Amino acid sequence: MAGTMAGALGAALAAAPLAAQPDPSAVADPSVWLALSAPIARDAAMEQRIEALIAAMSLEQKVGQIIQADIGSVTPEDVSRYHLGSILNGGNSTPGGAYNAPAPQWLKAADAFYAASMKRDGKLPRIPIIWGSDAVHGHNNIVGATLFPHNIGLGAARDPELLRRIGEITAVEMRVTGLDWTFAPTLAVVRDDRWGRTYEGFGETPEIATAYAAPLIEGLQGKIGDEDWLRGPHIIATAKHFLGDGGTTGGKDQGDTRITETGLRDLFSAPYLPAIEAGVQSVMVSFSGWNGAKMHGNRSLLTGVVKDRWNFDGFLVGDWNGHGQVVSCTATDCAQSVIAGLDMYMAPDSWKALYTSTLADARDGTLPMDRLDDAVRRILRVKLRAGLFEAGKPSSRPYAGEFERLGSADHRAVAREAVRKSLVLLKNAGGVLPLDSGANVLVTGDGADNLTKQTGGWTLTWQGTGTKRSDFPHAQSIWEGIADAATSAGGTATLSPDGSYATRPDVAIVVFGEEPYAEFQGDRPDVGYDDEANLSLLRSLRAKGIPTVSVFLSGRAMWANPFINASDAFVAAWLPGSEGGGIADVLFGKTEFTGKLPYSWPKSSDQTALNIGDADYDPLFPYGFGLTTVDDGALAMLPEDRASAAPVDDSVLFDAGRAGAGRRLLIGTPGALATNPGPDLITLERADRNAQEDSVRLRFTGKGRAAAAIVQNSPADLTRQTNGDLALELQFRVNSAPTEDVTLMMTCGEGCAGGFPLGAVLTKAAQGGAWTRLALPLSCFEKAGVDMGRIDAPLMLVTEGRLDLTLSSARIVSPSGNQVSCQ
Repeated sequence: MAGTMAGALGAALAAAPLAAQPDPSAVADPSVWLALSAPIARDAAMEQRIEALIAAMSLEQKVGQIIQADIGSVTPEDVSRYHLGSILNGGNSTPGGAYNAPAPQWLKAADAFYAASMKRDGKLPRIPIIWGSDAVHGHNNIVGATLFPHNIGLGAARDPELLRRIGEITAVEMRVTGLDWTFAPTLAVVRDDRWGRTYEGFGETPEIATAYAAPLIEGLQGKIGDEDWLRGPHIIATAKHFLGDGGTTGGKDQGDTRITETGLRDLFSAPYLPAIEAGVQSVMVSFSGWNGAKMHGNRSLLTGVVKDRWNFDGFLVGDWNGHGQVVSCTATDCAQSVIAGLDMYMAPDSWKALYTSTLADARDGTLPMDRLDDAVRRILRVKLRAGLFEAGKPSSRPYAGEFERLGSADHRAVAREAVRKSLVLLKNAGGVLPLDSGANVLVTGDGADNLTKQTGGWTLTWQGTGTKRSDFPHAQSIWEGIADAATSAGGTATLSPDGSYATRPDVAIVVFGEEPYAEFQGDRPDVGYDDEANLSLLRSLRAKGIPTVSVFLSGRAMWANPFINASDAFVAAWLPGSEGGGIADVLFGKTEFTGKLPYSWPKSSDQTALNIGDADYDPLFPYGFGLTTVDDGALAMLPEDRASAAPVDDSVLFDAGRAGAGRRLLIGTPGALATNPGPDLITLERADRNAQEDSVRLRFTGKGRAAAAIVQNSPADLTRQTNGDLALELQFRVNSAPTEDVTLMMTCGEGCAGGFPLGAVLTKAAQGGAWTRLALPLSCFEKAGVDMGRIDAPLMLVTEGRLDLTLSSARIVSPSGNQVSCQ
């Protein structure tokens, strides 16, 4: 064993360098790309000020300016000491650590980080920090903020000016909490719907994102030349992720896009041209690669195309430790990425070691001074354009602290309009829609009164999971919107989770769909939707002669033939956000369906890369399809045989009383585990929690060193999950506290293991005797010496003492609470 973990969470160890050199076809020829003129005239006085600042800055300051740290791993004191130029809040990072930290706490934190950046330090110039946040469908990290439909829904709306208003509202709500930079919009053109970020793309062709880029960026930033450009009600925007992020082979997140240069240019770059012409001030570099070369190290594209050919004079920011994936780089040492053209590292938890190595590289010439100065110059230019040097602390700026603007009525009205325009009607047999305003409506399905499911990923938490109804004080669930619409029109509505009823309804609305997810946790092996509970519910209602309306929540177009067959009407509602009333408006005919498919709808579950223009294009519903209620909405019965096996959830280590697919639960001694080794050291028996035998009870006898482990049938690569800040989440009950320390471990082959003591946590849990949920960051195991690329036992409990513990669940998840540090 490599040793037990000691000390607090720090920088994650770097990912292993790629083994192979990139294909020569990954070198772009900038001359074949469209040339752009600089959209923003240089201000001579500003440029002189920039040069004066650079001349007065220390080398340490320059290095600090090009590094961005996550607020979960940095303090205001660190910002001051290391002269950091930027901070961000990752998907699970908030001031104080609570996922639902109140808005005033965000503003207070913004003031603290700003004050640290402006703290006097001899004669060195003071440079204000800039705070970036993934406000990708509204200010979605903040309790009470307006939550718009995710981009897939907005793509269905086909309304560029609506996007302008959404940008304006998002910018103002960010200003309320003191933040000045959003990592949006995503301009991905998504070509394989297995990708877990499909819903972040506006569509499968460049046309929608190209039409949306300028108005959305102008909504966020204002218009070039206006007095409030980047100031007042506006913020700094980001075009992301450059380039080809939606075209990776197999829809694999952080994967490789295999395509010719002309294909890369014509299919994926088109939305960036209006973005740059609209004055976007930052461009985020993609995790993904092109023909074997990671974007974070591709000089021909970052410098040759974006900066030289397109005349972009803002700055290029990286993605979460993405520089560490460049050949010969690590997350803590990568001069190559800046040399290639990156201006600001996103180094959430690796920033301190990266600062040290980058400073050394600058001192010895590995990182040329003119390239470092150019990166700093670009960052300073954006900060000066945004007026940050004169703006004062965030709480003193326009709109700051006006918390009543978060989720205000006028903001939510725009979001409700966006929901109405995003809905796509795919079936309407017998004209069941629009609903009679006086109807007796039964509302059912697990998505009906479920804001977590309705808002999707990137909502308060990274994966959008672990939230509760009280986290959405200004929102309206789909059920609440339907109930309001029905009762105000003289009808009735009843919420029935199981579909039962006392009075026969005139119609049943069934709301169901995907559970929330975000990047790479949302990656899938196919696009088939499986949900036995809601399918049985639909079939049961239809068998009773009750007309059924399905409202399908999803982050992608999915094969759902059995559900469509069991529905009289079927509505693709995507991930609508906070305004469920917008769905009721259209179902009850207050407005007509106008949404058109931004993605082709698959005819079979294996049609994963299904795009208009393909030689074998054969969708169930084509790109651009969308009925109105006056159209003939009848549909013949569809085949219900799945073309591919139901997907396996690789995140499940143990659940429902058994190990996950491709895994076994074994007990015994470390190195000699078995299914049933005998009772001397440890015993295993089935136990009940929510259902019969859905858990296991492990009893360590204390007669010697014993272990219980989840073992892989073949080694698993958890590198991406570790880099993505995921955690091992356990649900358990301690029936009898341990008498000796307990080590929680992962193993990675012979002589390769690591972990840390868990005895104190288990002893505390035993005091209450209640079920406990515990999240343990995967980075803990990496820091303990585990090779996360070849895990053969992702969970092992070892002790020499007595312990009685019932295990209910073990998963790899995005942590949403009860996360422990690596002590």
